[in-house]
Amino acid sequence: MGGVSGGKVGRRLSAVTGVQCGVNGRRRVRLAGISRLSSEMSKSKDSPAAPRLFVDFSFPLDLQLQPAVQWKRPLELCTFPQFIVDGATRMDVCQGVLNDCWFLSALASVSLCPPLLKQVVPMEQSFQRGYTGCFSFRFWQYGQWVEVKVDDRLPTQNGQLIYLCSSQSNEFWSPLLEKAYAKLKGGYSALNMGFPHEALVDMTGGVTEVLMLQTLPQNLSSFLRPLLARGALINCANTLGPLEQKNEFGILFKHAYSVTGLETVRTKFSEVELVRVRNPWGKVEWEGPWSDSNGPEWSLVSRKEQMRLGRVAVEDGEFWMSVSDFRQNFQVMEVCHLSDETLSGGGATYRPWTCTSYHGRLDPLSSGAPQYHLTLLEEDDDPTDPELTCSFLVALMQKHTRQKGILLPTQLSIYKVRSETTLLTALDVSLLQPVLSSGLQQQRELVLRGCLAPGNYIIIPSTSEKLYSTEFLLRILTEKGNTTVLAQRPITDKPTSAQLVLGPRSVLPSTSNTRKLFMKHCKEGQCRPLQLLNLLTEIIRGGVFAGSEEKLCLEHCRSFVVLMDSRGRGQLDWEEFQALWDKFRKWTDIFMKFDVNKTRSLDYLEISPALTAAGLPVDEFVLQLIGLRYTEPDLTVSYPGFLYLLLKLDTMIRKFQSFDVVRMGTVSVNYRQWLHMTLYN
Repeated sequence: MGGVSGGKVGRRLSAVTGVQCGVNGRRRVRLAGISRLSSEMSKSKDSPAAPRLFVDFSFPLDLQLQPAVQWKRPLELCTFPQFIVDGATRMDVCQGVLNDCWFLSALASVSLCPPLLKQVVPMEQSFQRGYTGCFSFRFWQYGQWVEVKVDDRLPTQNGQLIYLCSSQSNEFWSPLLEKAYAKLKGGYSALNMGFPHEALVDMTGGVTEVLMLQTLPQNLSSFLRPLLARGALINCANTLGPLEQKNEFGILFKHAYSVTGLETVRTKFSEVELVRVRNPWGKVEWEGPWSDSNGPEWSLVSRKEQMRLGRVAVEDGEFWMSVSDFRQNFQVMEVCHLSDETLSGGGATYRPWTCTSYHGRLDPLSSGAPQYHLTLLEEDDDPTDPELTCSFLVALMQKHTRQKGILLPTQLSIYKVRSETTLLTALDVSLLQPVLSSGLQQQRELVLRGCLAPGNYIIIPSTSEKLYSTEFLLRILTEKGNTTVLAQRPITDKPTSAQLVLGPRSVLPSTSNTRKLFMKHCKEGQCRPLQLLNLLTEIIRGGVFAGSEEKLCLEHCRSFVVLMDSRGRGQLDWEEFQALWDKFRKWTDIFMKFDVNKTRSLDYLEISPALTAAGLPVDEFVLQLIGLRYTEPDLTVSYPGFLYLLLKLDTMIRKFQSFDVVRMGTVSVNYRQWLHMTLYN
């Protein structure tokens, strides 16, 4: 039986599995049995009494769903379904068998801010007035809100929802939102792994940063309070134990929780700082001091004070704990900072950041990097801070990283300058020390937190990558009164040494020039292994690697397809093919550089430096494995074999990094994930 909170009493599914925080693999598979949808439409047409309800044929169904799963509409699950009952709250988010606690914890945080939730969930939707079987939701994608429409057919077993459900059995806004987010990401299976901060960005347009609790100030309350006052959404996790197990106080390892409040609680003898935390499972709570089940400390708190806190002594997934216990039982905290663009309406009482956004292209350092003037004028209004400083956040987000399969190492550097019109030359950048720098990091969104004296500064985003460029979104969050403007790129009269070394861009045709070949061999707009084999054979045969096409085989192309296939369909669309081709062009240039004797193959001793140049250095042990598995009998690697090796190595490294949540060098995977990684590659 579910708990009582906010006037809601309900049921929850008992079939709950362990949940891991990692990056989803974005797999999408269509069911061959899609004819069931057509059947439903046919029944709708034949029955004069039944309305013609919307069916979303574009929704990516999943072969992993058990055969017993039935897709049912809420009208088939209860007599009077409602979109929202008594308001949309965090208690409407109860996890099912899907491993998406990262999304649900983010959703619970978003539900704390009604104006924010209304941006994502249009509240006027209904199962009665104007009902068509279609529901729409909105998500933030690179500076714009996009609408996602889904039908209301939900996966069930024995008449019960198997995924997210509300604590109120006839309420359906939250499972429908989960379905819409699944569609955005590529299907329900794509939600099995992920980071809460990614979902927070998609539902808020905020800027997120990942913090280690041990590095935060000793007075953690003073750090958390201004974050919550600005409307920041916070999630946390314990990373120090095996997946799905609990520590001695009931906190699940590698599981995402939401921080939903911070209060100073009055007891009979003193005041205590307590943090309110929610488990998206809707159960399994903290069992230490101040817990619902084992917290005698609450006997020292008056009933009136408990009512002020909204405390309910039942197992509903939400609990209170002291700030010191919070620090000891959680290691990672993900903070989503919101701007005035998001929180300005709807009667919000927060003091959000002011956000300035810029779209651009992040080119190699050799091509120059864009510059942005940051003018800090207004000091922080913080009486506890003895220094006159201005706080700000700078966030650099690479666009479409999942679709392209490319994540560049990026860096944010901030330099002090004399005036708001000063520009830095390449020589200035080489001689000056930045006042703040993130260092090179390989993240989808790089966030630099700063606190500097009033004055003029220049922000320079850059990448160390010499062959790739990528689109980016740069966002600067400041106090009101502080501004940023786009400057110009540094101008150089002579090519840099890096430009002289690089030489030609690539011997392979550009992606745009390959479009005609793609359409020639892949007439349906989808490239399968055999079609890719024919396309690559034609390109190689007509270029500087003529003859190497004899070393190319169908098995290579099968791996090329499945390693770049983000939807689990065994084929590549044009975007996925573009990402593959970008990799091939980069690696082809590297192959030519290290093929010194121009034999169209690399000797064993040339493999290691070539891998290092590609950003994939390996140790001697892995190099020996490569020699045994990927070389010809004469210990050489052919040109097709080199592309095959690098794509396999690059993909597996990225998969490991996506599962390594806190960069500890170890990962936890379940049986199904292990088979997927080893069989489908």
